[in-house]
Amino acid sequence: MKATKAQDARSAQFMQKSASQKEHMNVAIVHDWLVTYGGAESVVESLLKLFPKADIYTLVYDKKRMGAHFTENRIFTSSLQKLPFASKLYTKLLKFMPKAFESFDFSAYDLVICSSSSCAKGVITPPAVPHIAYIHTPMRYAWDLFFDYRKRSGALTRFFMNRWMGQIRMWDYISSARIDMLLANSHYIARRIKKFWGREAAVIYPPVHLEKFAPVKNPSCDYYVAFSRLVPYKRIDVAIDACKMLGKKLVVIGSGSEEKKLKVRVHGADITFTGRICDEDVCAYLQNCRALLFCAEEDFGIVPLEAQACGRPVIAFGKGGTLETVKDGKTGIFFAEQTAAALADAIVRFEKLDDAATFNPAVIVKHAQQFSEEAFLQNFNAAVKTALAENGCNSYNRNIIKK
Repeated sequence: MKATKAQDARSAQFMQKSASQKEHMNVAIVHDWLVTYGGAESVVESLLKLFPKADIYTLVYDKKRMGAHFTENRIFTSSLQKLPFASKLYTKLLKFMPKAFESFDFSAYDLVICSSSSCAKGVITPPAVPHIAYIHTPMRYAWDLFFDYRKRSGALTRFFMNRWMGQIRMWDYISSARIDMLLANSHYIARRIKKFWGREAAVIYPPVHLEKFAPVKNPSCDYYVAFSRLVPYKRIDVAIDACKMLGKKLVVIGSGSEEKKLKVRVHGADITFTGRICDEDVCAYLQNCRALLFCAEEDFGIVPLEAQACGRPVIAFGKGGTLETVKDGKTGIFFAEQTAAALADAIVRFEKLDDAATFNPAVIVKHAQQFSEEAFLQNFNAAVKTALAENGCNSYNRNIIKK
């Protein structure tokens, strides 16, 4: 806990000095949409610690669902906000998103930062205004997961996908050329950016709020945990079926569209669904689990790092961002296929290693600390300095963290 307090003190010092040195800058932060709070929105909140007075631009904003988040900043929405039920139907408006984001005027700003997994990065900024884009992913439904999305869609949606997606891809590619500095949230995403946009991107890992998680002495370690939104691509079904095969106890944390289907798969096995629970309860489950089962192919994946911050190892599907956040044989192990059989084999292999005391909680926690919010703030601050210097502004001082 001493390390955590020291880290919090450095972050507070960093934010205080950052705010005083940058308040003269007019900064705009552009985000795809503000309708629910998740990992991408957490990134925006961290950016506001660098630029607390920044204005926020977004496609649509659901003030009620966002609660207390972002209430201290001016929020500008697109014309699509005026449509009935826009904050619920926004995913159906992809055809109109490019024009909506291009309609924002940033001529009064000194810096524009985009947080994007869809169309936010396509804004137009004046030549004198640097545009930094932090990319969570190029839009998957336009590129590599197009066929998966189309397969799961209804007939009307498939019709419009076939009709419009070619234009969306062309716009997505062309608009990527407007960005002055491209940042990716993982090397996995940097490779996808290179593949689809033909551009290089520097990597800055997103902020993980490790201060909320810490190990406990003598954890019970009598169950496994699967923690995520219960949606198809998270593949919680793989974790359930693998634990059924082995007779292992599993706690499933989260809620979502697949919840009813997943509960049907249990068939009397020792599997508990908690639904959506508070951060303290999530932490307690992670602290006392034997390992986290992570079956999704994620762009980055924050949950595995939260488990590791609790000193617990991770059994993860070996593709995507987890290859960068889990160290095989030190903080967890990987399985090669998204099948129950492959995960079951990995659990058996893991337990042999775990019984031999292969996984040291202190080593696991130390590894997770590399992905702290403080590290994100330092790295993003350095990127801003570079972007501004390349645009002729050399007064921005990044050397403001003194340990």
